[in-house]
Amino acid sequence: MNAIRLRAPFRRLLLLAALALPLAGCGHKSDQTWQLNNITGVMPNLEFQLTNDLGQKVTADTYKGKIVLLYFGYTHCPDVCPTTMQLMANVVQQLGPEAKDVRILFVSVDPKRDSDVILKAYTAAFSPNAVGLTGTMKQIDAITRRYRVAFSYGKPDAQGNYVVDHSAGVYIFGRNGRIHLLASDTNPPSAWVHDLKQLIADES
Repeated sequence: MNAIRLRAPFRRLLLLAALALPLAGCGHKSDQTWQLNNITGVMPNLEFQLTNDLGQKVTADTYKGKIVLLYFGYTHCPDVCPTTMQLMANVVQQLGPEAKDVRILFVSVDPKRDSDVILKAYTAAFSPNAVGLTGTMKQIDAITRRYRVAFSYGKPDAQGNYVVDHSAGVYIFGRNGRIHLLASDTNPPSAWVHDLKQLIADES
């Protein structure tokens, strides 16, 4: 498979994040610094209606009180998804006891193939803090539009297999569902750990 390419909506989001950086710290502690992209106020708060990898209906309120790392991908992804999931799993592990306050929400953009059973096996392979989420295409379209996530399906091969081109950003929300940060697998683990520890401390 060719490398995943970030589409225009995601590139525009990165630009918005960069423009928002000079405003970082407004309304926060004076000594607060972020190493990831600060997009506080640029994107909407956490909101969705989906189904988790246990087959249960869930909403953003289900994860209220937790720091949420929201990521969009699919289980058949051969490169960027497992790389990003492993990165997040390692970062969460480095948080030690504070990891109990963090959830990785993996939203499938391939609900046709990603059942709750498949998602459960996939997320469990990375971290006990990871939860797979799926839903109807209407529900998936609603949350991807909300966070400007682009995805498209490739042409199926003779066996019916296909790739999904998708944006690869990770959206980080505070305990109350407020958006704070944007990250990706290009950010060093130390930056993730630093900012997550700071966010956990700020909202304790």
